[in-house]
Formats: sequence, structure tokens, C-alpha cells
Amino acid sequence: MNDLAPLLTPEGRALLDAVRGTAPADELAVATRLRRDHPAELVSAALGQARLRQRAEAKFGAEDARRMFFTPNGVEQSTRASVAAYRAERMKSLGITSVADLCCGIGGDAIALARAGIRVLAVDRDAPTAAAARANAEALGLAGLIDVREADVTEVDTAGFDAVFVDPARRGGRGRIFDPEAYSPPLSWAIGAALAAPHAALKIAPGVPHEAIPAEAEAEWISDGRDVKEAVLWFGTEPGAVRATLLPGPRTLLGTGLPNPQVRPVGRYLYEPDGAVVRAHLVADVAAALDGGLIDGTIAYVTADTLRPTPYATAYEITDRLPFNVKKLKALLREREVGILTVKKRGSAVEPEELRRKVLPRPQGSRAVTVFLTRVAGAPAMLIGGPATA
Repeated sequence: MNDLAPLLTPEGRALLDAVRGTAPADELAVATRLRRDHPAELVSAALGQARLRQRAEAKFGAEDARRMFFTPNGVEQSTRASVAAYRAERMKSLGITSVADLCCGIGGDAIALARAGIRVLAVDRDAPTAAAARANAEALGLAGLIDVREADVTEVDTAGFDAVFVDPARRGGRGRIFDPEAYSPPLSWAIGAALAAPHAALKIAPGVPHEAIPAEAEAEWISDGRDVKEAVLWFGTEPGAVRATLLPGPRTLLGTGLPNPQVRPVGRYLYEPDGAVVRAHLVADVAAALDGGLIDGTIAYVTADTLRPTPYATAYEITDRLPFNVKKLKALLREREVGILTVKKRGSAVEPEELRRKVLPRPQGSRAVTVFLTRVAGAPAMLIGGPATA
């Protein structure tokens, strides 16, 4: 699975077509049949690549994933196609025509940049990964715009490019890396490379401390389908700006530097800000637009008395507010004939699935209810309701 060369031969490509869509339960039978006419290692490689392609469909879509080549780490760490396309279009809008894509992985961002008409130098020091990026550029008809180079990114001359894009490795042998200086390459090196270029974008983990963001950078948090995907530090744009961008759309909320909202009593409506808004510390901007406040000074739930549409938060109508009490909640759900229970939490140590099993071991009817496990003015509480409708 680490050597793509055999899969790029006519025999390898034919095998990839033959095993496409193979279900896990059928792999043994398919492998046994194909090994009668093909080398066992090649059959195993084709089946492994088929599994990776199936996993990659969630990020790249079925049409592209079925033509692309992947490594296990490449599937895990590559940028979702929708996010990469958004970033490429933003670069294009800045007048960028060439990008040095450092730590390119299997080429997800390079593909999006090339499709936006931007010339790309894609660099990765891992040989199988660089081979996958090169194969993907060719498979998608983008080899004319993507030059893949196997090299240490710290030794690559990026002079002459309009922008650099750096996606440092944030996983190690023990899993996810949280210290930016433990990235590979370290964030400090990436910032230095960014400052030396006319424009730059550095992909970082969404949980990066705000104090680690350099003054020269604009910070953007991106979510897709309300799932936070990444943070990006932009250079050559708006130093000090903070924004949250929601996909699809895009819809972008630019921070205005508002102070934290006031804590107020729970109103008729509860708003759950998008994760990108929370990570960007822009809950105050959402609260101001809703004429709302916080239910607790440490909890990112906004409450208001009126329903106002906003793309930056999901609105719920609250029918009940109770101190945290499992027995009372179970009795209320039985009384309301609830059959579908959604449990959300912020500021609570209770596990939603565990609570769901305790209070609704079996459906009591057909009603759907949402329970928020949280704190209200410092005290554990349960807010009960459901999605608000205009």
C-alpha cells in the first residue's frame, strides 16, 4: 500500500477497476479469485487502495475519490474538498496566481488551487505521499498546473511565488499534537516562511490558543456543515482580524472586538453558536445581533426573548428549565410522551449517551425533545425544548 507504482501499471489499474466497491465481507472471496491470475501482493494493494478510496469519498466526493490514490495518513490528514475549494477561491480573489504548497500531503489543496487556475509547486518529504500527490494530479488532469517535488520543505526556495501555503503535520506516533512548536515543521518556522512571502496561509488546529497567533496574521476558523474543520492564519490580508467562516456558503462573520455579553435570565429562545464562531471567540458578535445575552459567563449559549434568523447559530425554543435531576427529567419525558431524545451539553460532565439510557430506556411516545445539559448562572441545569420554527 505504500508503493503506488504497481497500481499505476495497466494491470494495476485494471485490478483497481475490478475491486471497486468491494464490500469488506466480500474481500476474501474477491482476493482468492483474483490471485489466480494476478500477484498476491498486487491484489492486496488494490483492495487496500479500494478501501482508502471508499473512506475518502466523504472528503473528496465519489467521483474524485474513485480516481485518486491515497495513503492511510493521506486520507486521515487531507483537507476536505469543500474547505480546500473555499481557500483556493479566496486566494484567487487576492490576485494570487502561483502558490508553493508546503507539506502538500496527497495533494488535496493543490488540486483545489489548480482547479482555481493557480499554478502550484507541491512539496512533501515523504516519498509515498509525494507519489500519491503526483498520481492524483495526473488522474484529475491537473499535471500541467501542479509540479510535485519530494523534498524537505525547509530547504525549498519559494521566491517567485505569489503565496505559500503550509499545512504542518499535526499528528505523531502518539496521536494528535497540540503544541504548535511540535508541529512538523514547527509553527514558528511556518510563520517565518509566511512573513517572507507576499501572501501566505498556514493551516493550524482549531484549538490553537489565541495568544499564539502573531500580530501580523489574520485568523480564520472554518466549519463545514457545522463541524469545525480547521483554523487558518492569513498573511498579507488584514493583520489582527478574526473571522469565522461557515460552509457551505460561504458565510463569514468578521469580529468587531465586542466585550463579552452580559449574563441574563434564560429567555424563550436558546441559540447554539456554530463551532467556528465559538473557536473564533465571536459569540459576542452573535449575541449582539440577536439582542441576547449569555446563560452563564463561561458557557457559549446565547439566550434571547425573540426569534431572529442567523446563519451563525441554531435556535431552539425552550419550554422548561430545571435543576439537574435525573428522576425529574425521566418523569417529564414520560409525561410528555417523548420517543426521540437529543442530548446536548456545554459545561457539564455528564455523558449524553449515558443520560439518554437512564431517562429514556424505551420510547414513551412519538414526540421529539432536545435537552441541554449546562450551567445557568453557575448552577447545573437542564434546559428542555426543541428546534425553533418561525
